[in-house]
Amino acid sequence: MGYSGEKFDVIVIGGGVMGSAAAYNVAKRGHSALLLEQFDLLHHRGSSHGESRTIRATYPESYYPSMVMEAEQLWELAQSEVGYRVYYKSPQLDVGPSDSKSLRCVIANCHSTSMPCRVLDPAEVAHHFSRKITIPEDWVGVLTELGGVIKPTKAVSMFQTLAIRNGAVLMDNMEVTNICNCKEEEEDDDDDDDGGVVVYTSNGDKFCGKKCIVTVGAWTKKLVETVTGLSLPIQPLETFICYWKIKDGHHGEFTIGGGFPTFASYGETYVYGTPSLEFPGLIKIAVHAGQSCDPDKRTWGPPVALELLKRWIEERFSGLIESTAPAAVQSCMYSMTPDEDFVIDFLGGELGTDVAVAGGFSGHGFKMAPLVGRILADMALDGEAKGAHLQHFKLARFEGNSQGNVKEFEDQVKPLAA
Repeated sequence: MGYSGEKFDVIVIGGGVMGSAAAYNVAKRGHSALLLEQFDLLHHRGSSHGESRTIRATYPESYYPSMVMEAEQLWELAQSEVGYRVYYKSPQLDVGPSDSKSLRCVIANCHSTSMPCRVLDPAEVAHHFSRKITIPEDWVGVLTELGGVIKPTKAVSMFQTLAIRNGAVLMDNMEVTNICNCKEEEEDDDDDDDGGVVVYTSNGDKFCGKKCIVTVGAWTKKLVETVTGLSLPIQPLETFICYWKIKDGHHGEFTIGGGFPTFASYGETYVYGTPSLEFPGLIKIAVHAGQSCDPDKRTWGPPVALELLKRWIEERFSGLIESTAPAAVQSCMYSMTPDEDFVIDFLGGELGTDVAVAGGFSGHGFKMAPLVGRILADMALDGEAKGAHLQHFKLARFEGNSQGNVKEFEDQVKPLAA
């Protein structure tokens, strides 16, 4: 069994975007940080890889817009520190039936947070986007300026680079199998008198830390249940990202430079997409849904709900996107909670406040990674995240209520049958 004699201030388990952002924030504050990743760094087996994620502040829930606005500033700060861009700004367009509860809540939240928005009727949507986007007569559009594309693999690399620059230690191919309170250690040395945790890996190594942060994405339920016996209501979904060919002569019209927005549709199902950026001549359009999966036994395809998506593309893009079949498909995972809200809390029990967990980001957390990373660093180092309103993300919300937070609107993510 290998053993690291150094006792780190914080051990972060999981090297996706949340864990990497947490390690960066811990190290930036001058504390020793160890980041353990079960696979290769920058792997493609979880939820933090790929070519694009949307950033938007248009949420039906009242507590997310301010988080996104703060996160956007932190993306800018991290970019300035590393010296390159991972965030590319564009407008954000949300569309849907005028009587959609979700969309009406989006508009109300724009007003309550003083976020400028324009509510457009179908003729105004068509005019603003030169008829590249059309919506039914009983729909509306909500146009805001805070939108854009984040390059996920590049963003994870950015946080890992900044963590290393600030003194963090990163180790990959380190699958964590258990986390114990130092008091439970059979070999109880004087070094452990101040408490802390011991983290064990499948290859026989163990590491000591004063505090621990767990950010293992789709593996959260498995690891937490192994460590504590607590079964968190976090269900991994396998989802598919589709890229569609823009017809010849129109490529530039669907780019960020051409004024095309990131977008979301609240119709029959939630459809979202980004301007053409990562693959020339292709545009990302996908269904915000997936199939339940075991993260260690994925199907990797084929995508489902394609007929619905084809029909949506035909109806919305004036025939300018080839809708016969996607030109490229990528597999990804969501980690869903029943209420689609995050889990950010201390594990409690015998581990008390020594271990914080963040998971269940439900397909919409990536954009908030720099803020979540800072919150987790504050929780580990200070025992609390001052100024952060985390009541909606507590584990206790599921006690006696398996559905968690009560919502006034429809679920955004739909489980799909194979």
